[in-house]
Amino acid sequence: MKKISVCLSIVALLLISCSETKKETNQDNGLSTFKKEMTDLKAYFQIPGMAVIVKKDDEIIYEDYLGYSDIEAQIKVDSTTLFPIASLTKVFSGITMMSLVEEGKLSLNSPANEFFENDPFEKTIQVKHILSHTSQGIPPGENFYYSSRFGALTNIIEKALGDTFEAGMQRKVLSPLKLQHTFFLKDSNSLNTRKAPFAKPYILDDGIQEGFVDFGFSTAAGLVSTARDLTKVDNALDNNRLIPESSKIQMFSAFKNGLPYGYGIFTESFEGKKIVWAYGQYDCYSSLWLKVPSEDITLIVMANNNLMSDPARLIYGNGTSSLFVLSLLKNLVFEQEEMPLFEESNSGITLKSALYREKLKAQALAASFMARYDVNEFKVSKKLLNHLFTKYPDYLKYADLALLHNLSFLKEVAFHRGLGEFNDFDTQLVAIGEKLLQQDANNPYANYYLGSFYDKAGEPEKATIYFQRIVGAKNFSENWYTVEAQQGLNNQSKNQD
Repeated sequence: MKKISVCLSIVALLLISCSETKKETNQDNGLSTFKKEMTDLKAYFQIPGMAVIVKKDDEIIYEDYLGYSDIEAQIKVDSTTLFPIASLTKVFSGITMMSLVEEGKLSLNSPANEFFENDPFEKTIQVKHILSHTSQGIPPGENFYYSSRFGALTNIIEKALGDTFEAGMQRKVLSPLKLQHTFFLKDSNSLNTRKAPFAKPYILDDGIQEGFVDFGFSTAAGLVSTARDLTKVDNALDNNRLIPESSKIQMFSAFKNGLPYGYGIFTESFEGKKIVWAYGQYDCYSSLWLKVPSEDITLIVMANNNLMSDPARLIYGNGTSSLFVLSLLKNLVFEQEEMPLFEESNSGITLKSALYREKLKAQALAASFMARYDVNEFKVSKKLLNHLFTKYPDYLKYADLALLHNLSFLKEVAFHRGLGEFNDFDTQLVAIGEKLLQQDANNPYANYYLGSFYDKAGEPEKATIYFQRIVGAKNFSENWYTVEAQQGLNNQSKNQD
């Protein structure tokens, strides 16, 4: 019996060893493909410089610095390169807010107007609604609309803390973690006192052009950091050093079932995996911070143009609209490294999965954005969409704002690039728009895309319905879509005169 027991133990150990070896091999293969795809994405989006870190089980398993922080001076991006992180600041603000709640200095259920003199908000709006981007619409707390109101949390933190927001952030996050390369970008003097290299801003406009820096800070944006400093914050969240587990769970949970945002950070589920993420986007910078808690894996990417974020329309709350996100998921979470990130006409792909479907959507969306610079990308986006709708004909089941944007934007590109009328996907555009409005009649983006569609189609009566919904919606702050909708109504009024 002892011999049999020993033999069984040896067999078990061998099986475990083989399993671990297979996992390591899969991870190595995944990392190799991921590395290549980061290089491919950098080239495709013409990003001058990027910093990339992948962390798993508290260890950095991949770290790379690609391209230049200053093209003219030929200064390469390295681990000390400083990047403005824009809306990634919201994660820091969320941590600060949850810390104040833990101390009993703030209640998320407090009316927002308690912290202001002139009652700027609708009276039923609470602090938690602003923190979760659910403060717009009637009643508050029902729907997610990414909003500039998040900046109002600056005043709320200061009133609760009895000190400046900057001091609160320093005390709650920056100092405890000794983040020596993370600071607020107040003005140019903020940079003059720093020895570390600062990534020069670039913008894609008839080639890579020198851009500009957005100065100023609030709870919504304004921090500068490095990839390694963000990794320290990620470790601190994993180990509950800044806020306890209960607060982190609350922060990382959707404010309401079906909404893509928690407290200061996006949260969604894809193929049974919870994904927690945030993005940053200025005109000349972009950043991404993504976690898959069940796999204990984190991705951090920073860039010195905005094309890591803008093409994916991450503002809608779909992380899988980003090719950067999908590269991590397919290679290091779902171990589908054989799936090409960039579809080619002769690839012969026979896969049919949600991951592949989202990959097609994300690439088509990216191509539509890049079509403003290269008309060939218009053809790529069109081909990918045809493939998508052929392979997955039940498009209303996976329709989202990003797909609606893609269909709408191709019409804009066709118009501005002199390609003539483009009506290939009009049926899908209208059906998807109406489906989304059945779910949320006041969604400003869906209303704008349908209003714009009918306006260009020469059907002003129909366009008016959608534009009027935007302009007449209660408890919404002015945004680009309110301005455009009002302009559309004004133009129709002039035409009638």
